[in-house]
Amino acid sequence: MEKIIFIPLTLLALVVLYSSFFVVKQKTAAIVERFGKFQVIRQSGLQLKIPLVDKIAGKLSLKIQQLDVIIETKTLDDVFVRLKVSVQYRVIKDKVYDAFYQLDYPHDQITSYVFDVVRAEVPKMKLDDVFVKKDDIALAVKAELNDAMSEYGFDIIKTLVTDIDPDAQVKAAMNRINAADREKTAAQFEGDAARILIVEKAKAEAESKRLQGQGIADQRREIARGLEESVEVLNKVGINSQEASALIVVTQHYDTLQSIGQQTNSNLILLPNSPQAGSQMLNDMVASFTASNQIGEAMKNPRKKAE
Repeated sequence: MEKIIFIPLTLLALVVLYSSFFVVKQKTAAIVERFGKFQVIRQSGLQLKIPLVDKIAGKLSLKIQQLDVIIETKTLDDVFVRLKVSVQYRVIKDKVYDAFYQLDYPHDQITSYVFDVVRAEVPKMKLDDVFVKKDDIALAVKAELNDAMSEYGFDIIKTLVTDIDPDAQVKAAMNRINAADREKTAAQFEGDAARILIVEKAKAEAESKRLQGQGIADQRREIARGLEESVEVLNKVGINSQEASALIVVTQHYDTLQSIGQQTNSNLILLPNSPQAGSQMLNDMVASFTASNQIGEAMKNPRKKAE
């Protein structure tokens, strides 16, 4: 009979002993109540409580947590936009009591403040400014949350505006504007390139013409010098200037005919085609030069008399 009574007592003692100890994980705080009243806060490690008297009311994580809040609001230029605000927060180690007992749903409290701040700030901005000043929005949310949540035992580590999503039609319009602007810029660059090409081509042609004219002038100068030397040589052997000029014309005439004959596919026709024609052309040129000189002298004489 004593053995039968001893076994249940032993089991009861083991149960009571087992329920006297509990383990709290790292970065966690356990709230212990005694008969429904707050008793103590236990930190990580093996802890002891009075069985059947003390009860673990709950546990709070001391790690950094993140809450993502999606808000839809309107900008200053009447564009509806959806923002995703990520709030990183943690329970202050010295204020576990406030965090546990003062707020039943801290997520809802944080969400309400985020909604309030975002819907107060974004309607003051145009859509483009929302993208540019998203950090300002995040700072405003953080400042408001820190003031409101610190008394409840929560520390706001950081707030981030992680996504800005305008209406689909607005995004399509923005893409079209961006594409049109890029096409305009590309057209301007192409126009500038074409203008530069035309200017450089004109400069090249002008330089080519200048060099070509200089080459022709040099060629004619050398031809004249050669003719002068040829006439001097012929004068030394008793041939006068007129006869020497006629001889040079005939020689160039036959050189031209020889050059034409070397070209198999030439379509050039030389008119007139006799040496006398060359001599006649020379005589006409000499007569023209003589008449031109006489006219020039006649025009100078009246001027001298007038003076």
